[in-house]
Amino acid sequence: MMNLKRNIVIVALLLVSCAHASQQEAGQAEKPGFEAEKQAELPKQELTEQVLYEYLLGEMALQRGQPELAAQLYLKLANSTRDPRLARYAAHLAFETRQMDKAMAAFNLWLEIEPDSLLAKQALATLLISGGKLDEARPHLVSLLAAATENTGNIFMRISPMIASYPDKTAAFDLLHALTQPYPRVAEAHWALAQVAEAAGKHELALDEAVQAYTLRPEWDSAVLLNAKLLQGAAPQQALTLLKKYLDTYPDTKEVRLFYARALMEQKQNREARAEFQRLLNAYPDNADLAFAVGLLSLDIGELDRGEKELQQALTNRKKDEDVVYYYLGQLSEAKKHDEEAMQNYSKVKGGEYNFSSRIRMAYLTNKLGKLDEARQLLHKTVTKNNKQRIQLAMVEAQILRDAQQFESAYQVLMLALEKLPSQPEIMYEAAMLADKAGKHDVFEQMMRKLIEIEPGNAQAHNALGYGLLERNERVPEAMKLVEKAYQLAPDDAGIIDSMGFGYYRLGNLPKSLEFLRRAYAANPDPEIAAHLGEVLWAQGEKEQAKKMWSDALKANPDSVVLQVVIKKFTP
Repeated sequence: MMNLKRNIVIVALLLVSCAHASQQEAGQAEKPGFEAEKQAELPKQELTEQVLYEYLLGEMALQRGQPELAAQLYLKLANSTRDPRLARYAAHLAFETRQMDKAMAAFNLWLEIEPDSLLAKQALATLLISGGKLDEARPHLVSLLAAATENTGNIFMRISPMIASYPDKTAAFDLLHALTQPYPRVAEAHWALAQVAEAAGKHELALDEAVQAYTLRPEWDSAVLLNAKLLQGAAPQQALTLLKKYLDTYPDTKEVRLFYARALMEQKQNREARAEFQRLLNAYPDNADLAFAVGLLSLDIGELDRGEKELQQALTNRKKDEDVVYYYLGQLSEAKKHDEEAMQNYSKVKGGEYNFSSRIRMAYLTNKLGKLDEARQLLHKTVTKNNKQRIQLAMVEAQILRDAQQFESAYQVLMLALEKLPSQPEIMYEAAMLADKAGKHDVFEQMMRKLIEIEPGNAQAHNALGYGLLERNERVPEAMKLVEKAYQLAPDDAGIIDSMGFGYYRLGNLPKSLEFLRRAYAANPDPEIAAHLGEVLWAQGEKEQAKKMWSDALKANPDSVVLQVVIKKFTP
């Protein structure tokens, strides 16, 4: 065995290291919120070779990756030496390795050795709560609060998170409610109870407690923030008023101003939100997130030049994800109708959540420049990560082909997508509509009926099938039943209201037809609805009114094929 003198030096160093580590892990008393605890008088006993041997065994177990064994050895040694540092360390190791019985024994030993230790009481209460033993934890928490005297508020701030994390929110509320009752003048007690009450579904009580906390400590930023959060859902303007009043008195409170700015954004008060973000940016000019927020708000407001400058500032700081900034610079360039510049910005988005969207926008702009084949190539080379993106990719390619009047090619793109994603409703609907456009009416009907079978509540599928039959003047009673079903499912949809009007027209009920078509046109002055409304007016003998309807609609929609066809039909 090694020389005893050398052993004493080693074990002393180890004990100091152990104590320091355990203090850090357990959240030692020097941290804010706890008064420094008096160091318990350490046991005075002879350092025997047996003590050293057992201690070194524990260290070796740790070094060899056996913390469970180390916890057992340290607990045994703590029992024999009555050293609080070893008890604390054993408790920590046992807790970390989920040996709850040994952790409980170690914590109890620690509290037995240091009965006045606030840290030991908190640690033991934490263990009991994590083990679901709220009733056993309560006396330790009561003792902890009673012993804290001047620091009661800080104790509540420390214990409330562990109580709030308990799965049974009602039980957590009951425990904290009982703990807070003796402390009606402690703002932190009301603040903690408000949060647990909200989690337990007691919103009104939570709001009352938050108001109490704010009343007791009106300068406390956490109190005003909690009040605002609880008000935001039901009374957002009241929350904004509260935050503004606080900031008028305490203008340099960063967290409150940031929350206020975001709350303004949520209420669509974007100019006011930008002013708040700008104020924060002036105070923290190197904060790329703030510059980015100001830039996006400027973009939303329509101040594009200013928005571009602010987004460039976010890019220059190099602290904001460049892919995100380049995507929004692309959006800004599109808004300014600088398509080539937009393409350049989108092309710099190399990864992240906006990479896919950037590729889609590049394909759209490429097609806009008349380069349909290049746009499709871009889409074919775009990597998708999930079915949602696969669906979108197919839909975009089909759309650009549809816009180019290549209905058969668009249909084939969607049918190929359906092979990979069979019975996908969105693709099936668009494929059916394209089949109808390409003159494949049987395929259209077959696919729409299959879609209705998959989604009986799909109002658009019922409407499309019914309107398709009405347009061809086929099986009108059956078509009308389909449209009526769509109307039951979506009575406020202007397109479906139009189909109802057109159906009554086919049935010869012109007054009922006009009633529906006027409603549809008032909801959405679409050129197709205008075409139908004019046709019914013409059939009623209101030819001048019909002509004016078509003329006005054509001025607003000069490229409308539907209007051009109906005008040519009735006024050749």
